[in-house]
Amino acid sequence: MITVVGQPVPVDVLAGAELVVGGRRHLEATPLPEAAERIVLGPLAPALDRVAVYVEKERPVVVLASGDPGFFGIVRALAERFGPERLDVRPGVSSVATAFARAGLPWEDAVVVSAHGRDPRTAVNMCRAYPKVAVLTGPGAGPAELGAALRAYDRVLVVAAALGTGGERVERVTPAEAAARDWGTAVSVVLCLDERRALGGVRAHAGLPVPPAGWALAENAFAHRDSMITKFEVRALALARLGPRPGDLVWDVGAGSGSVAVECARLGAAVTAVEKTADGVGRVRANAATHGVDVHVVHGEAPAVLDGLDDPDAVFVGGGGRELPAVVTACARRARRSVVVAMAAIDRVPAARAALADAGFACDGVLLQSSRLAPLPGEVTRLAAANPVFLLWGVRPPALSEGVRQ
Repeated sequence: MITVVGQPVPVDVLAGAELVVGGRRHLEATPLPEAAERIVLGPLAPALDRVAVYVEKERPVVVLASGDPGFFGIVRALAERFGPERLDVRPGVSSVATAFARAGLPWEDAVVVSAHGRDPRTAVNMCRAYPKVAVLTGPGAGPAELGAALRAYDRVLVVAAALGTGGERVERVTPAEAAARDWGTAVSVVLCLDERRALGGVRAHAGLPVPPAGWALAENAFAHRDSMITKFEVRALALARLGPRPGDLVWDVGAGSGSVAVECARLGAAVTAVEKTADGVGRVRANAATHGVDVHVVHGEAPAVLDGLDDPDAVFVGGGGRELPAVVTACARRARRSVVVAMAAIDRVPAARAALADAGFACDGVLLQSSRLAPLPGEVTRLAAANPVFLLWGVRPPALSEGVRQ
């Protein structure tokens, strides 16, 4: 058997161990059998190869880990290599559970994401979209980097370092304060909290919220001006082509009422809505609040205002106007996956399509024409035609996605 044990390590676990594998700080802090071979974990593959030698000879191996080794830990790699039946896992308290305990918060409704050895943008977008997120940190993805990416958001970061040791340190800081400091290497987890919603409500399940039961909501679910809103038929197809999901960042450019932005946020994406009018900005914020989601609203005119934003996974462009080709070009240059453009004027279609194609996107589109049921006197029904809308979408080929500006 391979015994995998989280800190602190019971003395009896190490009795008879012939190979002990762990991080340097774990090996140095644990009384080990004198005769046991010791391997400091660095690159994983060589350590697993050495473990395999002992396993083949049925010699006892102990792997030291932090907290719960089955939670974003080494259990996965060991189970994949040697099989779960060879593992005797003895978990300690995870760093996430300890961090929430220090913060005095329940955490069954928290989203947990690892940025250790991964692109931190997924963790950042989770922090933007959800009110309670635990981030397992790593080099290049610590409190300073998270803080820098979250400066514009109303969040508090709880930075937990050296948990469970004599040097334990837990601090509450703003994103700007976190960005301005050198935190060293002892930080293992950062809690990102929207304190207005940090307590949450009673849940019957843990982790991500239940996805909405439906989307493409009726227009009367949103505040809007003079029916200036993306109609639900158009929204339904636009959402299908945008594919918003947890960990994504979506732009809604020319947001108007923010109906597309809100729907993307309801599906778990982080969303930035760009709107040039002050009253439109207010409507987007009001609609986001009504639906209980966090939409970051930028007051300004595209394409100029887009330069200061992080690169999106997907972009919805609404409205139109003479600047549309330049806006679509700017969005296509930045989008990692897709751009969707809605237009009422046929004159705008060729330029928008050319902008997508010139950016290397595979482009397609439809003219949406729908008729809704409408009552007539005498308890009969007619079909009321809605204005036709052109919907274009461009999808970036996977081979080209590596060239998107980081």
